[in-house]
Amino acid sequence: MSGILSMAIAAIAGRDEMFDRELCTFDICDISISWYKYRPSLPANAAFAALFFISAVIFLIQGVVTRRFIGFTIAMVLGTIGETIGYVGRILMWNNPWKQIPFMIQICCLTLAPAFLAAGIYLTLSRIVTVFGAENSRIRPLWYPRIFIPCDIMALALQGAGGGISSTAGDDDRSQADLGKNIMIAGLIIQVVTLTIFMALAADFAFRTQSRIRALGNAALDSSYSHLRASSQFKLFLLALSASTVCIYVRSIYRIAELSEGWDGPLLSNEGLFIGMESVFVVVSVLILNAFHPSRCFKAGYDGKTEKAIDSQ
Repeated sequence: MSGILSMAIAAIAGRDEMFDRELCTFDICDISISWYKYRPSLPANAAFAALFFISAVIFLIQGVVTRRFIGFTIAMVLGTIGETIGYVGRILMWNNPWKQIPFMIQICCLTLAPAFLAAGIYLTLSRIVTVFGAENSRIRPLWYPRIFIPCDIMALALQGAGGGISSTAGDDDRSQADLGKNIMIAGLIIQVVTLTIFMALAADFAFRTQSRIRALGNAALDSSYSHLRASSQFKLFLLALSASTVCIYVRSIYRIAELSEGWDGPLLSNEGLFIGMESVFVVVSVLILNAFHPSRCFKAGYDGKTEKAIDSQ
């Protein structure tokens, strides 16, 4: 025990870079040499784990009951389950903040999960374009998911690969850990670029639609969906989708900044900032899309049409 204690003291003093955190306990090590340099909050992380798990269940129930927007539902369930696992990892870190496996579980899951949430968001734009009129868009509705989903998969693959490389790096193998981190950052950058293009196209569609309405009146819109466009649920969904997209966007920029500083950076060691910029933004994104699930908000516009028929327009 005295040998381990002396190694810990040396590590704290910065004299032993080969020190294995796995040997640490609260009795012999200072929290400053843990992965995050702090002990994750048990109440906060338990609350977020519960919120994401409940959201996953509600997303699943709404998808099963309505049998609509199945792709959206699958993406959101995968994302919220990933978030739940990530916060369980942080709960395990509360028990032992020096363990590598819980650290890698939460860093990988919390980095990857929003990519699934973004995929769910991408899948809704084609439906919105159809409801207002495909002629108002620069591209056909079906091409929106064909463009954005592959980009999201690429971002997801890079983040997953980077997380895998980092998780297999030993505590003393900083070069491999940094390689994994850089690959994760590349995936996050692709995600941010994709979200930027998505928001630009959505804004362009909104601008073109408004311009055509001023020029042509209601003739600029698809008359078969006039009842849906007038419904308060659909209007609230548009606001919810916009807010959710911004939340994921801001969170992704924060994660790039956080990881860019390295495993020992000040952003990574600030739990208050993590909760504010990661946890709160993502949970708000999830909760508002659950409250205004598209399967209910689009209900007024189906009028007996099948989703396949709508998607083919």
